[in-house]
Amino acid sequence: MKIITWNCNMAFRKKADYILTYKPDILIVPECEHPNKLLFPIDTPKPIDILWFGKNQSKGLAIFSYSNFRFKVLDNYNENLQMIIPIAVTNGQVEFNMIAIWANNPTDRDGQYIEQVWKAVHHYNNLLTDTKTILVGDFNSNKIWDRKHRQGNHSNVVKFLEDKGIFSTYHFHHKQAQGTEDNPTLYMYRHKDKPYHIDYCFASKDFLNKVISVEIGNFDDWIMYSDHVPVIVTFDN
Repeated sequence: MKIITWNCNMAFRKKADYILTYKPDILIVPECEHPNKLLFPIDTPKPIDILWFGKNQSKGLAIFSYSNFRFKVLDNYNENLQMIIPIAVTNGQVEFNMIAIWANNPTDRDGQYIEQVWKAVHHYNNLLTDTKTILVGDFNSNKIWDRKHRQGNHSNVVKFLEDKGIFSTYHFHHKQAQGTEDNPTLYMYRHKDKPYHIDYCFASKDFLNKVISVEIGNFDDWIMYSDHVPVIVTFDN
């Protein structure tokens, strides 16, 4: 099973061919246009299932299946946490809960980025277990930006998840500490000298033990398409 998250920086229809060469089973795409606007070239592989969320038809959160996985939004979806979506994923053999994330809610005065994730992990607390659980997407956060006086910071989100038995696949697989990442996922303003690691795939212990690889796209390959590079996580079936 291959899960990819990639903030496409809009106009996904023009960029899909490139990310699809990596053959995702599940693809999470922040800043994706509404499905009605996804007029792909005729030879572009078409998704089997799609979910999309957002108020701006040109810039929402899309979740695509390019395999036999199907999606169902869970009943406890909190619309106030606009771009953090709890989803039941199944293909008849594998079933798990996935929370797809684009931490971006400018209407929330408490904080529009990691504070959204902090609220979400508490609201969806009962979904978060050390089995059959994945959280993936653009968290818009890193430990280096922690505000110590704020409870809803990156480090506290990571600790909350780890206490549940859920860990960052990148940090586990590459044996790196939060805030010291060798591989950025964002180049702010597309500047190579402004690198940050802000996109993640967290997985419960059962999935973590099946991680084969965690790849991060490099600047030169992706900068023409987006200010973000993809996070590509491959699990042993």
